[in-house]
Amino acid sequence: MSRPTSRFGKVAAYGDVDASRGEFWVESPWSYPRDKNLSAFEPNRVLLNRGRGRAEFWDISSVSGAGDTGDGRGVLVLDLDDDLAPELVVRHSGGGPLKVFRNAFPRAARLQIELVGSKSNRRGLGGLVSIEFGGSGESGGRRLARQLWANNNFVAQQGALVRFGLGDPAKIKTIDKLVVHWPSGKITELADIAVNQHLRIHEKDGRAEKVR
Repeated sequence: MSRPTSRFGKVAAYGDVDASRGEFWVESPWSYPRDKNLSAFEPNRVLLNRGRGRAEFWDISSVSGAGDTGDGRGVLVLDLDDDLAPELVVRHSGGGPLKVFRNAFPRAARLQIELVGSKSNRRGLGGLVSIEFGGSGESGGRRLARQLWANNNFVAQQGALVRFGLGDPAKIKTIDKLVVHWPSGKITELADIAVNQHLRIHEKDGRAEKVR
């Protein structure tokens, strides 16, 4: 398969293609033919963070149902049922099915952040969002940080959002402190933020607008 520098580019085959042996050439991965398939039947993988503050994961591919052997390519993380718990959408190449894997994990406290830049870029891309919750100092508070990017992968693009999973909804009711480090260098600080909502934070005036 070719790798042009843009989706409008095309790259010719580097040599003869023997169709009798099942060989074929794709001039651009952005215009992949529906009747071709590169699958070598490698199963998809779903890894679950063990939540111990280290890069430790469980392989839950088989029990999640997402570990099929389809030619999975584009993957999106989308909240399709508006409960802030995102689902997985997997697009298979070669005309295969579009699969949606519903998020059936136990309910958790969540927070979703959208940034609106003024001096920074419009979407606040590159901004760093950090939160503190569950008390502070000796009371055992936690701190999480996420940097905002427009997450893209092969033939797939999704919204520029920061998502936080916070744990037991019976214990986590509010965010003690939320700080946005904007690409411009500006800092916005907010306190006592309710969980389980989607907030749109504006760089210009520091306003936090509830979307849902």
